[in-house]
Amino acid sequence: MTTTASLLRTPLHSLHTEHNARMVPFAGYEMPVQFEGLKSEHLHTRQAAGLFDVSHMGQVVISGDTAAEALEELVPVDLIDLAEYRQLYTQLLNHEGGIIDDLMITRWPGNRFFLVVNAACKVKDLAWLTDNLGGVTIETLDNQALVALQGPAAADVLAELIPESHPLKFMHGIHARYNRADIFLTRSGYTGEDGFEISLPASVAETFCRQLLAYHDVKPVGLGARDTLRLEAGLCLYGHDLDETVTPVSAALTWSISKARRQDGARPGGYPGADRILEQMAKGCERRRVGIHVNGRAPVREGATLLDDNHIPVGHVTSGTFGPSVDAPIAMGYVDSALAKPGTNLFAVVRDRPLPVTVATLPFILHRYVR
Repeated sequence: MTTTASLLRTPLHSLHTEHNARMVPFAGYEMPVQFEGLKSEHLHTRQAAGLFDVSHMGQVVISGDTAAEALEELVPVDLIDLAEYRQLYTQLLNHEGGIIDDLMITRWPGNRFFLVVNAACKVKDLAWLTDNLGGVTIETLDNQALVALQGPAAADVLAELIPESHPLKFMHGIHARYNRADIFLTRSGYTGEDGFEISLPASVAETFCRQLLAYHDVKPVGLGARDTLRLEAGLCLYGHDLDETVTPVSAALTWSISKARRQDGARPGGYPGADRILEQMAKGCERRRVGIHVNGRAPVREGATLLDDNHIPVGHVTSGTFGPSVDAPIAMGYVDSALAKPGTNLFAVVRDRPLPVTVATLPFILHRYVR
């Protein structure tokens, strides 16, 4: 068991306890799971703005004259032609095309790339990058905090502190100054709402968040609502919906593979597992990630077996919860590709009972990104 004494703390730990957060172990850190309540935090983010501490995530800068070419050999996206301050979602892949981690990459000026990787994966990610990247410099930003401001009020609130943030579009970033410190932010997030992720020195993070929380529209939000928000938005959680046995194609992430890296692109393949991934894109794969509507009010949780009409196992649930915004239980999981069409009727085994479910189109709520 992980003891509280052995857990790391983010620069915002004192602020969380001041706001009566319920703290739990997560990815080696002591993190807030909720403040005033999961449902209220979830709905407030959809209606106004939620402030999330995501400082446990890994922040890495890769630089060098050949950084784009070297990093492009590990991910299925076009980094050579990526414009400065543009951000991409992608995956680190193993040699079978399985997903080591999913991450965000932003191109900075001067042949530099800023990576945000998952907290539970950052040690293995760094080892993979170190072992497989040559001729570049790899720097971990261990003294940086990372916070996310998400929701329809996020842009107007953040503009009060960082005016140059307001014109940004989705998946664009900018360097800025706050309280005499250099910060970096992107218009992105993990909720399906408009919002921003802000990387800033740990020394100014608490002051920055206190200023945001002084606005009526902003409330602190914990990991519990972060999970329900991302599931309604149809977004994957590594270690649940994604792992090294899953390819981007079977995970329904084919859209994230850049045109230049596809079979008919300018630089097809060239990343780990490319032959398998390109074959799956051309011929299909055995299983697919799908959304799942539950026909009833009982949530279907991770690990539940999915059955076809003959009660033969055809898949399993990887994430499941009650969605406060959709006011219904929702889930994601993997099923045989022949059964992945929306509207397909299946059963989920809950407490040894088969409950009727239906394959659903993702996401469960409309994304409200500013493009």
